Amino acid sequence: MELFIVFVFILGYLGITLEHSLKVDKLVPSLLMMAFAWAGVSIGLNDFGAWFNSAAHELMDITGMNAIDRGHLMQETLLHHFGKTSEILIFLIGAMTIVEIIDHFHGFSAIKGFIRTNKKRTLLWIVAFLAFILSAIIDNLTATIVLITILRKILSNSEDRVWFAGIIIICANAGGAWSPIGDVTTTMLWMGGKVTAIKLIEYLLIPSIVCMIVPTFVASFMKPFKGTFELPEEDGEVNSKASLMLYLGLGMIVFVPIFKTIFHLPPYIGMMLSLGVVALFAETISVRQFKMSYVGVVKKGQKPEYLPEDSKEEHESPTFRALTKIEMPSILFFLGILMTVAALESLGLVFNFGQSVQNSMHDDIFVLLLGIGSAVIDNVPLVAASMGMFNAPVDDHIWQFIAYSAGTGGSMLIIGSAAGVVAMGMEKISFFWYLKNMSWLAFIGYLAGAGFYLLERAL
Repeated sequence: MELFIVFVFILGYLGITLEHSLKVDKLVPSLLMMAFAWAGVSIGLNDFGAWFNSAAHELMDITGMNAIDRGHLMQETLLHHFGKTSEILIFLIGAMTIVEIIDHFHGFSAIKGFIRTNKKRTLLWIVAFLAFILSAIIDNLTATIVLITILRKILSNSEDRVWFAGIIIICANAGGAWSPIGDVTTTMLWMGGKVTAIKLIEYLLIPSIVCMIVPTFVASFMKPFKGTFELPEEDGEVNSKASLMLYLGLGMIVFVPIFKTIFHLPPYIGMMLSLGVVALFAETISVRQFKMSYVGVVKKGQKPEYLPEDSKEEHESPTFRALTKIEMPSILFFLGILMTVAALESLGLVFNFGQSVQNSMHDDIFVLLLGIGSAVIDNVPLVAASMGMFNAPVDDHIWQFIAYSAGTGGSMLIIGSAAGVVAMGMEKISFFWYLKNMSWLAFIGYLAGAGFYLLERAL
C-alpha cells in the first residue's frame, strides 16, 4: 500500500507539473491525490508496522496495536495535520483579502508616484527595490502583479517590459525569502515553529539583498537597460483614500509578526485582527463615499435625491467584494499538496528519505540542490517534505537555509515560482527566452546569496 500511495503522489505531481499542457488547473490533481493518498492509508492501516509522530518527530512501532487504536491514531493524525494546514490557509486568506481591499480602493496606484525618471537604468533599480520590499509584505506573487501593472502604464514598449518583468521575478522571490509573510514557504516554516521572525530576518535579510543586488547590478550594464524612454502623461493626483488604504493595509500585515511576538498566539489570529481593522476602515470609507455620492444637497423647497433602487449593487461592501476575488484555487491547491505530504509523512516515508539523504551528503549541499530543484518542482511540497526530514531545533541554520533556497531558487526558471508563472502570463514571456536571458542572472544571484549566508554562519 505504501507503493500505491507513492505512485499516487508521483502521478498527481506530474499532473501539477503538466498543468499548462493538460489544460487542467493544478488544484484538480492536488485534491485528487490528497483523497487517494489518505484512502490508501485507511485501507492499508492494519498492515503498517510504523507510524510517524509529528509532535515528537520520531517513528512509532505500532505492530502490536489493535485495529480500533490504529483507527483512532489515524483520525488524530489527520486532524493534527488538517489543523496545521488550516492555520496556513486561514492566514493566506486573510492576507489575500487585505490585498484585494487595498486594490478595491486603487491603493497600489500610489506606488506609481515613486517612479519619476525616464532613464531605464534608474527605473531598473527602482523596480528592483520596490519588488524586493513589496514582496516581503504582500508576497512575491502579488508584488509581481502590482509592479507589472504599473510598468504597463510607464513603458509602452512590450519588448522593454519583458526585461523588467524578468528582473521583477528575481527580486520579488529574493524579497519573499527573508520575510515570514513574504512567501508561502517561509510562512509554513514560521507557522510550523521551525523559525522565528526575528532570527529569520536577522540571518536572511543580507543574503536576500545580495541575491537581489548582484543580478540587478549585472543587468544594469546590459543593453536593454540602457537609454531612456518616454514618460507618460500624469494621471493626476492619487486619491487620499487610496494612499490611506495602501499604508494601512501594508502596515497591518507587517503588524502580524509583532502581534505573535507580543502575545505568543498563532499568526493567523494576528492576521484576522489585521483584516478586521482594515475591513472596518474600508467599510467606513465606503459608506461615507456612498453618502457623499448619492445623497443630494437639500435646496430650498427641494427634497434630497437618493440612489435609485435598481443601482444598489454599486455600493456593495468592499470586504465582501474582496472575498469574492481572492484566489480560492490556490488555497485548495495548497490544501491538497500539504495534506498529501502529510500522508507520506505519517507513514514515515519522508522521515526515512531524510535520514538516507543525511547519511549520503552534507545538509548544506542537499539544501542547495533543493533550491535548484525548486526551479522545476513546486517549492511548497519540497519545504513541506523537508520539515518532516530534519529533526533540528527552532532557528537552526538548516531551516533558514531552506527558506532562502526554496524562496530564491525558483527564479532560475520562469515556471519555478508563482511570480514567474504570473509574469509569464501577463507579458507572454517565452520559457526559452527567460532561460536564455534571465536564468543565468538568477543563478548567479542565488549562488551569491547562498555563499554569503554560509560565510555568515561560519563566522
